[in-house]
Amino acid sequence: MLRLCVTFLCLLYGVKTDPKETCPAFTVLSFGSALIGTDLEVKLMLYTRQNEDCAEELNSTASKYLDLTKKTTFIIHGFRPTGSAPVWIPDLVHLLLSVEDMNIIIVDWNRGATTIIYSNASRNSKKVAEILKKFMDEMLIHGASLDSIHMIGVSLGAHISGLVGQMFGGQLGRITGLDPAGPLYRGKPPSERLDPSDAQFVDVIHSDTDGLGYADALGHIDFYPNGGTDQPGCPPTVFAGLKYFKCDHQRSVFLFMASLKKSCNITAYPCESYRSYRRGKCTSCETFQPMPCPILGYYAHEWKSHLTKQSHPVTNMYFDTADEEPFCLYHYFVDMVTWNRGTRRGTLSVVLADGTGKKAESKVNPEAAAFQQYKHISLLIGFNQDLENVKRISLTFSTGSVVGPKFKLRILQMRFRSLSNPARPSLCRYDLVLTENAEQSFRPIPCTERRGAAPEPEPAITAEPEPEPEPEPEHKPAPEPEPEPAITAVTEPEPAITAAPEPAPEPAPAITAVTEPEPEPEPEPAVVTVTASGG
Repeated sequence: MLRLCVTFLCLLYGVKTDPKETCPAFTVLSFGSALIGTDLEVKLMLYTRQNEDCAEELNSTASKYLDLTKKTTFIIHGFRPTGSAPVWIPDLVHLLLSVEDMNIIIVDWNRGATTIIYSNASRNSKKVAEILKKFMDEMLIHGASLDSIHMIGVSLGAHISGLVGQMFGGQLGRITGLDPAGPLYRGKPPSERLDPSDAQFVDVIHSDTDGLGYADALGHIDFYPNGGTDQPGCPPTVFAGLKYFKCDHQRSVFLFMASLKKSCNITAYPCESYRSYRRGKCTSCETFQPMPCPILGYYAHEWKSHLTKQSHPVTNMYFDTADEEPFCLYHYFVDMVTWNRGTRRGTLSVVLADGTGKKAESKVNPEAAAFQQYKHISLLIGFNQDLENVKRISLTFSTGSVVGPKFKLRILQMRFRSLSNPARPSLCRYDLVLTENAEQSFRPIPCTERRGAAPEPEPAITAEPEPEPEPEPEHKPAPEPEPEPAITAVTEPEPAITAAPEPAPEPAPAITAVTEPEPEPEPEPAVVTVTASGG
């Protein structure tokens, strides 16, 4: 029948008619197949909004559902050492169709990817790219556009996408690499792996750079969740079995899917390294103006025009995530000045609370920092939920020491500002003393109000110069009318007045207390007063 189809219309409708035909399924193999190896076989399974729950297997562009006037997204899996089907495929298909009416083609090359010899699967990946190239050529003949093709490749699938893109001279619309495979590809030239030149826009998520993934940048924009290693919620040791090896690697897929659910947007920040990001040095996105900071996942293409016009084509983006879906964290930037005489090194844990009693706990605590006298320090702290009206903040300082004396951290001033919602007013606190491992709570105040209301750290300093011009008591013409103010200032005036006439030793202290020591004793009362009022 295909030979008789000479028009696209015929190709579109000249397909299966058997209503009893079962839905094609992804190839599932056994571990035994992995042991003996499998010969390459590629199946293309089409999903659209018209057949979202039942795939149509494509042998050519002849299809009941394939509409080449719409966007086409190819999903390509990677190495399958056990022969099982990727558990994330059904969810990814449904999520993509929920946000856009498109063709989705699952590239099932499980026969060829299932083997315990990774190099065999890598070798087969090049053949998969050639098969996809031929199929896309057929699509182009029948009206498809390279601009409307999006390839989503996982692990080896990312490099397959790159090879296909090279065959089309980098004219594919978009390639998304989800933790591109590292083994056998590290150090390889661009012609053998994914590269920014493989498509009009290439975005990459790196989640296992110290294991199965590729560490270096491979796209126009490269996202490194949690620095690209050791994803929260994944097993920390090999005792967890297979999950230890695949959890970090697969996290890139689940992060991409979370971006399709729109429950929250994960914002990423351009930075030279994850370490610099964690130290709060990279929270500005001025280079993207008038756009905001890029968001992770499906909608990253909205920054395409800016990213592809840069002289330096690669942008590395860093961010932290929670340990479970939707993976979002809400970040606060904390600026602090401490006044300990000696350096204190430790970490801060923070809990925010609103007026209803709802609490948000810091899920990503900052690295241990050195708190030095009068030295500004910045911390980036992530919370598991977003509180719009923060009414109370609780802090716990820890040095990590289990023996020895408990240290104190004296904070001269601190400011909290939301990175997730920059329009919200910053919150401040002045003159605070934290005892190690003891939680201290306080009510923050808007920083703008604080500035207008005579900041507390300064009164302790400016209160001293002002009393100096008050040597009016030295004008002994009027010491009698002013005893009452003097009494109030000294706090023990009456003994000073009665004792002054008789004992010679007592008057001297009384006189110095009223006239000269004001510059000396007053700093301590002033400091004490400020600290007490801030508590």
